[in-house]
Amino acid sequence: MRSHYCGHVDRSLIGRDIAVAGWVHRRRDHGGVIFVDLRDREGLVQIVFDPNSPDIFAVAERLRGEYVLSVEGRVRERPEGTANPNMVTGEVEIVATRLTVLNQAKTPPFHHDEPASEELRLRYRYLDLRREPMYRNLRLRHDVIRTLRAFLDEAGFVDVETPMLTKTTPEGARDYLVPSRTQPGAFFALPQSPQLMKQLLMMSGIERYYQIVRCFRDEDLRADRQPEFTQLDLETSFLDENGIIELMEALIRHTFRAVLDVELPDPFPRLSYAEALARFGSDKPDLRNPLELVEVGDLFRGVEFKVFARPAEDPASRIAALRVPGGGRLTRKEIDDYTALVGRYGAKGLAYIKVNDAPGGRDGLQSPILKFLPDEAIAGVLERVRAEAGDLIFFGADRNAVVNDSLSALRDALGRDLGLTAEGWAPLWVVDFPMFESDEKGGWSSLHHPFTAPRDPSPEALIEDPGGSVSCAYDLVLNGSEIGGGSMRIHSPEMQSAVFELLGISAEEAQAKFGFLLTALDYGCPPHGGIAFGLDRLIMWMAGAQSIREVIAFPKTQTANCLLTGAPSPVDPPQLRELGIGLRTRRGA
Repeated sequence: MRSHYCGHVDRSLIGRDIAVAGWVHRRRDHGGVIFVDLRDREGLVQIVFDPNSPDIFAVAERLRGEYVLSVEGRVRERPEGTANPNMVTGEVEIVATRLTVLNQAKTPPFHHDEPASEELRLRYRYLDLRREPMYRNLRLRHDVIRTLRAFLDEAGFVDVETPMLTKTTPEGARDYLVPSRTQPGAFFALPQSPQLMKQLLMMSGIERYYQIVRCFRDEDLRADRQPEFTQLDLETSFLDENGIIELMEALIRHTFRAVLDVELPDPFPRLSYAEALARFGSDKPDLRNPLELVEVGDLFRGVEFKVFARPAEDPASRIAALRVPGGGRLTRKEIDDYTALVGRYGAKGLAYIKVNDAPGGRDGLQSPILKFLPDEAIAGVLERVRAEAGDLIFFGADRNAVVNDSLSALRDALGRDLGLTAEGWAPLWVVDFPMFESDEKGGWSSLHHPFTAPRDPSPEALIEDPGGSVSCAYDLVLNGSEIGGGSMRIHSPEMQSAVFELLGISAEEAQAKFGFLLTALDYGCPPHGGIAFGLDRLIMWMAGAQSIREVIAFPKTQTANCLLTGAPSPVDPPQLRELGIGLRTRRGA
């Protein structure tokens, strides 16, 4: 049916008879000669239908967009002055000697070269995927996964599949549940990750496991989240934290080099969790942005300005300054917009100082808050942030989480809006996470998951100071987005019991939920650790896309609907009865 792809027809084929097949991208009638741009996955080629071949010409007159054709013809150089430098095949054309219409098509709801709403694109995804940018993204996805597999195979990893129908376990999000027909009232859970299974593989002696695996989480969606997503999941035994980090760095560097011809730094920089929050307000900072937070709380102790005085005396609060070079040119309207931005993160306002003349002290500054601040505090801020004429200094003063979240969002927005964020790639390891965080009831919850190993040498040390405990966890951040996260795992039954105790999980509950894992720990568990990379998010960045839906063939919407198939959809009553499930009508429905 074809001898060549449309996008591969070039000058080397001039004078040859070839066969191509594809879709009608565009049809033009120029004074009795019909031109068709024929498209396949590799590109476009121009087909010429001459009226001197009346039978073929009559069929060509009836062609419309998206008709599927098979064309035979001779390749010739385009006439002088008609070459198209914007097409790979723009120097040649095919003079048709045979035309077969393989299928007709209705007028499509959108044309490939014209903008269309995402809703329309998802509803007619099969048409959307015919577009060159979408095929390019899927091809990039293929290249990335092929490269990852080749590297891991060379490094001694074994691809092992784990169950899709498994047991519900607490991993931070709601499970998707699957009812069991053979055991009425019982449910499987679709895996949020293969966490426990890959640990069992380490206890089974596999030593180096990986899997390109589908995972499922019933959570609120964003541009970089889907209810079903793909991970590169890895686990390895007898390798410490540094060994895993170095191996994973090599994997990511190799992938960027092989797929994008990009050299990433060697080694990647590392920041502790505490330093990342202190300097950037986030545990996934974009290091391409030069703006940094500076702690200034000590400068405001004892001042009368209550907005600053209270956080300055509260150990659970902070006051941070964010110096924006050249930010003095921001208008009042722009500052008001940034005030609204930080308000979405709980900030009650956005204090600022414009620096007109730094050496001039108070007289060289402009701000509504200056009258409330002593000269010593003002001078201390200017010196600490290294203020210069033309700068703008923003302040956050509140509980730690509010200041960190709001100023981190402000930092990102300023970097983007003012053109401060550089192009390129900025990978970063964030390490030394707290083992636990306080929950609303005054207890403890895992910052990662309950199988993460602490740095504490003994269960007793962990129980004595859980708030000061640091975990053996590590996240890989790229351009301000977490693309991978992992940890060393607990391989001691005593340590696992201590963690469960701190999390308020009783021995009975632990046995009910994780009994199979706890039993396996008693039979010689090796030290082990691993990591999972979010492939959709990684490939989104590599493709330069704005949403992971652009690199997934058939994604869901932000309300977890499939516009193409209509899923989720009602189920027939007989199916529900067979599963022992009854539906209740919501009140008021």
